[in-house]
Amino acid sequence: MTHDGGPWRSPPPPRRGPPPRRLGLWAVFILGLIGLVAGLARAFPEAVRTTDDWAQVAYLMGLLLLVTAGVFRSGRIARPEHLRYAAIWMAIVGLLALGFAYRDQLSEAPNRLKLAFSAGDPVATRPGEVVVPRDESGHYIVVARVNGQRVRFLVDTGATDTVLSPEDARRIGLPLEELRYVRAVETANGQGYAAPFVADRFEVGPIALADFRLAVNQAPMSISLLGMSFLSRLDSFHFEGPNLVLRWREGG
Repeated sequence: MTHDGGPWRSPPPPRRGPPPRRLGLWAVFILGLIGLVAGLARAFPEAVRTTDDWAQVAYLMGLLLLVTAGVFRSGRIARPEHLRYAAIWMAIVGLLALGFAYRDQLSEAPNRLKLAFSAGDPVATRPGEVVVPRDESGHYIVVARVNGQRVRFLVDTGATDTVLSPEDARRIGLPLEELRYVRAVETANGQGYAAPFVADRFEVGPIALADFRLAVNQAPMSISLLGMSFLSRLDSFHFEGPNLVLRWREGG
């Protein structure tokens, strides 16, 4: 014989809170909402300026979170997969809003990557401008082309001439034994002698100079020097943080 148990009936099982999976989806939803609001505030700063404006945003966000908290807790209005899709789309919208808000900074990302991995190659950041990053030792090393051959130079604003080391001169095909070392030059090792040499073409990134005068040092050097004979041909050069910025007039 069946009976309902009367007063000895087992109490109903306690209600459990929302499952962890649903809580995770709600957390993703909250992060996406925060990202969306932050991105819109960054993209349209004129829309939220006063304390009242921010209070209105906070009120709307709180109301939305209160409603969605009930939805995520009950799970009766939307199925878990629907909630997951909503959270994913909210996160995507938030990322797009942040991307739009920081579009200027993101547009500079390719140049920053080039500077980080340039290994001395100058980076053209905008028309008429190239940037040379500082290396780990605190020097500015730039790769130039002398008659089409790559040569590493140390930028030296205290050097009057642009000087090729004997090793670099030999590598680009100059006959060292036939040069005339008649020009007195000052190097890190003291006074020495160098031979004049005119390159048909001297290039630093997009900067190209024809019939550029250099000097070939007679004594060995650890690296060639890029001096004022090149830098003075530019419109300007200056230091911005860890970078050396070279500017010139295109077509000039």
